[in-house]
Amino acid sequence: MQRSISNQKSLTPFLYVALFVLYEGLSSIYLFLPPLLGVLFFLFLEAFKKENLLSIVLVVFSILVYESEKGYLLFSTVIYFALVLKFILPKIEQNFNCKVCTKVSIILLAYIGFYFFTSILSSIFLLPMPSISYYVIYYIVIEFLIVSIL
Repeated sequence: MQRSISNQKSLTPFLYVALFVLYEGLSSIYLFLPPLLGVLFFLFLEAFKKENLLSIVLVVFSILVYESEKGYLLFSTVIYFALVLKFILPKIEQNFNCKVCTKVSIILLAYIGFYFFTSILSSIFLLPMPSISYYVIYYIVIEFLIVSIL
């Protein structure tokens, strides 16, 4: 009995990743489904805070699925998230005492900051400039609600 419960717990993160892969395909078809970039950023930060290797690998795999589905450069999101984790997030946590403010800034950094990061990459590598639409505001609000629940 105890063994089957531990097997179910060890398979749960893989089930979440498989569901995310299916969801990501659906979010490109139906625009009302947010792409969950902010949630991935939040999970990336939590995995590094807990120093859990399995969580880090699964979140990075999910980010790579997101990148390949959206057509971004390989590992660009991971590099951006790592730079924000190392340089920007400590300053945000130092200046903001409330958790809600930190979560809002995490979601804003995930979308708006990543847009500016890809703009810089596109100008360096002479790629077409990324576009941004008004759906991003909707995605920010929805993902802030999701991250608030987590």
